[in-house]
Amino acid sequence: MAVADSATTSEGTVTTSRGGQDAERVPTVVVDDLHVVYRVARGGGGGNAAASLLQVIQRKPRQLVTEVHAIRGLTFTAYRGEAIGVVGRNGSGKSTLLRAVAGLLPPASGAVYTQGQPSLLGVNAALMNTLSGERNVVLGCLAMGMTPAEVAARYDEIVAFADIADEAIQRQMTTYSSGMAAKLRFAIASAKTHDVLLVDEALATGDAAFRRRSEERIRELREAAGTVFLVSHSLGVIRETCQRALWIDEGTLQMDGPAVEVVEAYEERYK
Repeated sequence: MAVADSATTSEGTVTTSRGGQDAERVPTVVVDDLHVVYRVARGGGGGNAAASLLQVIQRKPRQLVTEVHAIRGLTFTAYRGEAIGVVGRNGSGKSTLLRAVAGLLPPASGAVYTQGQPSLLGVNAALMNTLSGERNVVLGCLAMGMTPAEVAARYDEIVAFADIADEAIQRQMTTYSSGMAAKLRFAIASAKTHDVLLVDEALATGDAAFRRRSEERIRELREAAGTVFLVSHSLGVIRETCQRALWIDEGTLQMDGPAVEVVEAYEERYK
């Protein structure tokens, strides 16, 4: 079920007709016949440096390289003000899609066009574990382009949103649980309005109260004229937070439409 749109105007907006009402929508992400291929080494007993050196010393044959076609011809357009859920089974290509949109994976063919710089927030989003939570807040905000004055003004709000105690925020990140680290990552990333924010399972490790706060923050980011992509195995989060969803299976787009309809179809397929 595809979302049908009319042609793009000279100003870059798209005029659509839904329910008899016309509205202008501004594209923020255009994915055009995207293909992403991984090259993975196999055989030879491992792919680390020590194993490679052992292969050379023992004159073992080099590892073979196999290709994994992770994304296969995906095409869609995302618009300003949308929150788009991405659903699919493990290995379907959801995280690969977000990494491609963020510019972290080059297309094998096709293209991704974005407005502004997309920001990827995932369960493995980089924080400096040898530094304190406080320093990570400051450095993370500065890296997003906030001024020192803006960081100072938002610091208490960020820490409160992450629900990390004053004593804990002074400790090194190595002492944090996975849940604490995930909450801090999201609190930092969502402190700034993004043209495109990509959230990859970053809400999965938080408690119920934090997930509710996160869902509300995503709504606020969307309403502030940004675009949010949300990958989550929690279909309830997708249903409640997003108005549109993409269903990906084996790297192909199975369905694109209202989040409630896509989730229902996905649940029906795999119930």
